[in-house]
Amino acid sequence: MNHDPREPAPTAQATENANPNANSEANPLEAASAPAPAPAPAPGDEPAAIDPAMARIRVVLVGTQHPGNIGSAARAMKTMGLSRLVLAAPEKAPDRDSYALAAGADDVLAAATVVPDLAAAVADCHFVLGCTARSRRIALEQFDPRQAAALCDARARAGSEVALVFGRERTGLENHELQLCHAAVHIPANPGYSSLNLAAAVQVLSYELRMASLAASAPAAAPAPLPAAIVGDGGDRREPPASHAQMEGFFGQLGQALDAIDFHKGRTPEAAMHKLRRLFLRAQLDEREVRLLRGVLADVERTAMLLAAAQKR
Repeated sequence: MNHDPREPAPTAQATENANPNANSEANPLEAASAPAPAPAPAPGDEPAAIDPAMARIRVVLVGTQHPGNIGSAARAMKTMGLSRLVLAAPEKAPDRDSYALAAGADDVLAAATVVPDLAAAVADCHFVLGCTARSRRIALEQFDPRQAAALCDARARAGSEVALVFGRERTGLENHELQLCHAAVHIPANPGYSSLNLAAAVQVLSYELRMASLAASAPAAAPAPLPAAIVGDGGDRREPPASHAQMEGFFGQLGQALDAIDFHKGRTPEAAMHKLRRLFLRAQLDEREVRLLRGVLADVERTAMLLAAAQKR
């Protein structure tokens, strides 16, 4: 079924209803003529975020196919007080359709950051949630939108950078992209007709984020208990949590160390590395812990080199 780019394409649960293993390589950005951003509002008319925690939460759209969907997502964000939009490898740049469907959220659209892939979009993040429609072979802890919003708000309130990630209109997030997420969020739509377009999924999560922020900002708010494995020590940490880029550096060194000691012994390394990624992401390591573990791995690699040299003598 063909969709008018002005009409957001229907999707299944946060933009997934096709083969999860499909190769969705993004096309180069197509030059588009977008209108100039709307003039700045008069002093006092600016729509303020609910609280500073909301400014630490970004929405990431991966491989978006229709520019109009980007504008609709920006509108959904702004109505709920979110302003940080990141576009990871969009097939087309925002264009006139994007600005038309943004309907007053031109500032969010104009300020959107374009990056080459999801890893770049979340490099400085400490907590990443991926919106997915199906259970995958990747063992991600899964939450509904209300739980996910509470987790995002708690992490942002503790000073962490948080990302909420949405996939392509037809194929959603690929497995290797979900590997970059700490957990998944699933919208429990009508099982008889669970098709949600991209902007609708963004609107649902944005609304829940606003409600979580309002609840946390209430004078006598009593926060609901959250899973310790996801929230971690929060504001009790003396060291800042490790960023996504720091964790990826650690995983790269971990893979090298396992190769150096022949841990896999001819077996495919991907399965073990996937499990180790899940283990360490659940642990919510801080920067000092990552430095400690990388020091251990450096010693492992050094010892392996010495043993290999001794065996050659």
